[in-house]
Amino acid sequence: MKKKVLLMGKSGSGKTSMRSIIFANYIARDTRRLGATIDVEHSHVRFLGNLVLNLWDCGGQEAFMENYFASQRDNIFRNVEVLIYVFDVESRELEKDMHYYQSCLEAILENSPDAKVFSLIHKMDLVQDDQRERIFKEREEDLKRLSKPLECTCFATSIWDETLYKAWSSIVYQLIPNVQKLESNLTAFGDTIDADEVLLFERATFLVISHCERRPHEDVHRFEKISNIIKQFKLSCSKLAASFHCMEVRNSAFTAFVDVFTSNTFVMVIMSDKTIPSAATLLNIKNAKKYFENLDKVDQLIKK
Repeated sequence: MKKKVLLMGKSGSGKTSMRSIIFANYIARDTRRLGATIDVEHSHVRFLGNLVLNLWDCGGQEAFMENYFASQRDNIFRNVEVLIYVFDVESRELEKDMHYYQSCLEAILENSPDAKVFSLIHKMDLVQDDQRERIFKEREEDLKRLSKPLECTCFATSIWDETLYKAWSSIVYQLIPNVQKLESNLTAFGDTIDADEVLLFERATFLVISHCERRPHEDVHRFEKISNIIKQFKLSCSKLAASFHCMEVRNSAFTAFVDVFTSNTFVMVIMSDKTIPSAATLLNIKNAKKYFENLDKVDQLIKK
């Protein structure tokens, strides 16, 4: 199953850097060596085994942008599932940025009216901490107004922190078929083993694709932080010629288990009940693997 994802925005806004971090295992500092995208770069990213993201990274130089809306209009904007438009928060050409964004929306309305639209206000690390929320809210209001009759979901992002994972997890979540079925089964698993929380990560990107929260947690950004930390740890293992399969982290308040789950996912289980032995939780995870792997295969058979 292929889903066309259009990644657009002016040259230098950070599109290719974020794509490289999420899908090509770059770390933030290594993106400095990436050059500008020429015309359209196509990539097919396999996600959750049977879902393929057909990613169109569109170069943002002025000549290319004008061409997208003229001679390439139908080709670029037809059959789009998701439009991701990236704005450099410090751009000195905001008016031109908004003009191009509106041109994209007009082309989407003509060719793919059911597409989901996301706007990323990027490079937020360049804005002073105490100004970030105000600036983001102002941009978000403008973009939501400009986007009508389409609905636009906005995120404040930076390649230097967990905000990038939050945005892309939310975007990819919209593309996963039968995600409600996955979530209901994850909730049943969490209830059965009396876990505080269970998180399901896509294996290659470590984006959170589903979760079950059974006890409230005050840190609303924990998923993205975990994605970032574990992915970097996994990459450091591969650099040492070792492969990352599982880990257990324990402190006085809880124990966290991270383990390969299905052929396409990792699972993280958080347990605070000290009366439940670690061996019992590990056995429960092992037993659940078989069921979730079969569930994955059934979903693939249904799609065929």
